[in-house]
Amino acid sequence: MQEPARPSAGVNLIPLSEAARLSGYSMGHLRHLIVKGLLMGWKLGRNYVTTQEALRDYQNSKPRPGRKRTEAS
Repeated sequence: MQEPARPSAGVNLIPLSEAARLSGYSMGHLRHLIVKGLLMGWKLGRNYVTTQEALRDYQNSKPRPGRKRTEAS
């Protein structure tokens, strides 16, 4: 899997601790999503970072768990 391009200057990066607080996911889960390529993010030194936009895109694109509702006749 190819690593995403490095973030350009001016991109508002947030550490995974902040992303975890905003999303309700654990830092470990977010790191797993980045490594698997499901969430855009980067490893800078020993820390992983992402953007609020990438986090929002992931949350909006994933299917919701649970039974799917059907139309009652």
